[in-house]
Amino acid sequence: MPDTLTPNTVTPGRSTTISPVRPDVELDEGDHERMAHIVLEGFRGKRGKFFPAGTNIVESMVTGTPVRALCGKMWVPNRDPNRYPLCPTCREIAEARGWKTPPR
Repeated sequence: MPDTLTPNTVTPGRSTTISPVRPDVELDEGDHERMAHIVLEGFRGKRGKFFPAGTNIVESMVTGTPVRALCGKMWVPNRDPNRYPLCPTCREIAEARGWKTPPR
């Protein structure tokens, strides 16, 4: 979402301070469903060049930036996904695209 600029203070005869206003992102309640999800971090083109698709998992865990799973869930990962079953919607989407999925 693009940032919008709004004045913090307006004082006659003085300059106006402008700062970005970032809208709150509505996140899902953590791992309330206790599922591991598939996040598309990017893809390789025909010539092998990597094209990022957005925030990657490690960056998200460090900075707190939310990621979006194939199923649409948006959250900040903070648990080991190997401890949970794979989200059936993420699995279905990945398999429909011909991607390999873990056998969990």
